[in-house]
Amino acid sequence: MPGHTHDDIDWADRLAQLRMADALDAEALAPVARRLLSGSAGRPTVVDVGCGAGGMSVHFARELALGDGGTVVLLDATPALLAEAQRAVATVAGENVEVVGVHGDLADPRLADRVPAADLVWASGVVHHVGDQQAALRTLAGLLRPGAVLAISEGGLEMRCLPWDLGIGRPGLEHRLLAARAEWFAGMRAGIAGSVAMPYGWPRALREAGLEDVESFGALIDHPMPGSDLLREYVVHRVGWLAGSAGDRLDADDRATIAALTDPAGPDFLGSRTDLYVLGAKAIHSGRSR
Repeated sequence: MPGHTHDDIDWADRLAQLRMADALDAEALAPVARRLLSGSAGRPTVVDVGCGAGGMSVHFARELALGDGGTVVLLDATPALLAEAQRAVATVAGENVEVVGVHGDLADPRLADRVPAADLVWASGVVHHVGDQQAALRTLAGLLRPGAVLAISEGGLEMRCLPWDLGIGRPGLEHRLLAARAEWFAGMRAGIAGSVAMPYGWPRALREAGLEDVESFGALIDHPMPGSDLLREYVVHRVGWLAGSAGDRLDADDRATIAALTDPAGPDFLGSRTDLYVLGAKAIHSGRSR
């Protein structure tokens, strides 16, 4: 299983961007990990499905280490991401938190046989890459012990990073990039084998998966200008990534503008600006097994 079986994204190629996003999201997501584990007793088992570079499980491991310990199970279909997540989580786990890596995929019908029963299952930006999202939620719910929690991060407010007028090209570039990204996303969903429409929101989908005590809340990501070197590097990566997704949905002028903005040797390089920022919100939806 060299990569995700349900999309054509090269996730290993995105490792640098995932690391940067984890660092920028850390302040907002650490309280989310604390909240999700607040009702757990003893030595909980947390399963992070589609763990990426391990940013969220770093927070889970820290919280477990402050208590009686527990187990963090990292699952990803991309070996490079799984290895990075294991490295990152191991650095904070301490002696009383076990870290387990599993090379696997949410689309695997035998997933429940490959991971231990969990007190908390976390899946961030993962379910929307599976053809039948409702079935994927049932699979995730099937990993839970009675009374355990499934939490997913899906949707929210798209990150904004750029001033409206960049002094090059037409104003409003970021709006056009995000609109093109939305078109790409619709095409990605339609192109997944076995894609099934889910014409309702995530809270209802969690209830349809058999969960109760369903709730939703947000985590604000707010890094105002002028921003750090890390923020500027992240924005350069993000704009390039958005442009790559957009492809020919952008006109030639916008593509030329993006080439100039992402050229480190050019006068318009984004990484040299002091007016970049990151502002957005992640939506977290959770429910408890019966």
